[in-house]
Amino acid sequence: MRYILVSILFFNLSLFAQTKSSLQNMSIVTKKARFYHLVVPVVHKVYKELQTQYVETLKDINSSKNSDKIKKLKKEYGVATDKELLVALKPHPQSIALAQAAMESAWATSKFFIRANNIFGIWSTNKNEPRVAANQKRDGNKTIWLKKFHTLEDSVRFYYKTIAKHRAYKEFRKVRYSTNDVMKMIKKLDKYSETGRGYTKKLGGLIRYNKLTKYDK
Repeated sequence: MRYILVSILFFNLSLFAQTKSSLQNMSIVTKKARFYHLVVPVVHKVYKELQTQYVETLKDINSSKNSDKIKKLKKEYGVATDKELLVALKPHPQSIALAQAAMESAWATSKFFIRANNIFGIWSTNKNEPRVAANQKRDGNKTIWLKKFHTLEDSVRFYYKTIAKHRAYKEFRKVRYSTNDVMKMIKKLDKYSETGRGYTKKLGGLIRYNKLTKYDK
């Protein structure tokens, strides 16, 4: 038993002590183990927070309590009605967040994951905020900047809030509110990437192959 515990501890510590070159040479099995170790607990924590907020808000609306709190949330999320607020607040399943995280961060090995805690490839348009330049250019000569987060939790919270507020994901939010079917939901994430339907198809394949829906149970 002592040998097993020591081995597990050594493995966990070794996940954090990787150079850029060693990450690139890491086997896919090890990359995935490292990703799950680093990202799953963070996504789970944020999801639980958001689910708790959603349930409490639903109770407040149904009981006509905490009207000031509801009004504040409506302003924060840019909505006018109780229904619109609930549609915005309901968090989507962890399997989708994990699949997008895996795709956007190359299983937690990307430059932006390592240097900026940016799990989801979130761009930055504000030159006054912490950010990291991408290697590729946009429209020929414009530098692409990615947002730098203080922690992985900050990155996950920002991602969920972006999905909850941005007009590009309005249809996704509607489907998310009406069903728990992950495959139906991801079809409406085509605006997340320039590849559109190709992105959602790849996302679905990643969820199925890696059995990520087990994190939704």
